[in-house]
Amino acid sequence: MYNLLKGKKGIIFGALNEHSIAWKVAERAHEEGAEFVLTNAPIAMRMGELNTLAEKTGSQIVPADATSMDDLNNLVEKSMEILGGKIDFVLHSIGMSVNVRKGRHYTDSKYDFTMKGFDVSALSFHKTMNVLYNKKAMNEWGSIVALTYMAAQRVFPDYNDMADNKAYLESIARSFGYFFGRDHKVRVNTVSQSPTPTTAGSGVKGFDGFISYAEKMSPLGNATALECADYTISLFSDLTKKVTLQNLYHDGGFSNMGVSDAVMDKFVTE
Repeated sequence: MYNLLKGKKGIIFGALNEHSIAWKVAERAHEEGAEFVLTNAPIAMRMGELNTLAEKTGSQIVPADATSMDDLNNLVEKSMEILGGKIDFVLHSIGMSVNVRKGRHYTDSKYDFTMKGFDVSALSFHKTMNVLYNKKAMNEWGSIVALTYMAAQRVFPDYNDMADNKAYLESIARSFGYFFGRDHKVRVNTVSQSPTPTTAGSGVKGFDGFISYAEKMSPLGNATALECADYTISLFSDLTKKVTLQNLYHDGGFSNMGVSDAVMDKFVTE
């Protein structure tokens, strides 16, 4: 390892189990010398295995509903108390669509479900940065990263309203990132990851097809959760101090492909 995060302190949202990208980020951040607080919604913590990760990484857990300003204020205050100072990095790895879970088609959304998913998946990012910004909780040259998916730019029919949520998430990163950079020298980026078999991703209809198609389209193949963690660590490090307001594709080249030989072979007959 490289000690890329030696002495740095952070907050990691969204680790649920060993398949979670946030879980892999936590493991890699620990290996690179960081200290951090783990957080997830109380209901998610009951479903997951967060205590195992906390023990493995020597971290403390502060439960928080990321849609609640009270919870977020408490999280940031407790984290600074636990870590003994301001924060250097934050990972927002949260996404949920009630419409997807309930099998509602995009053209027949239940809008109470839509609003709940929007609050959890996108608006929570704005709320989190609101608290960090107004409490001046981030060190200069700190880094905030949120995970996204390229359905924010292109149509993936069964990704449903999560596509809208991710588009809004990316816009928040740019808009809030401007003020965070100007006023506190903090960078804000999103990472657009390959389809990854996490608990959240696997709930999308046809997800196995997403993965197979992307694998055949991408010249380097799909990026794994661990590879995404490595990339995220680089964004938390001082090696990327001037990278901000970016939506960074980490997808083996998929995002720049029109078609590949492997895909064309499925349609061309001799």
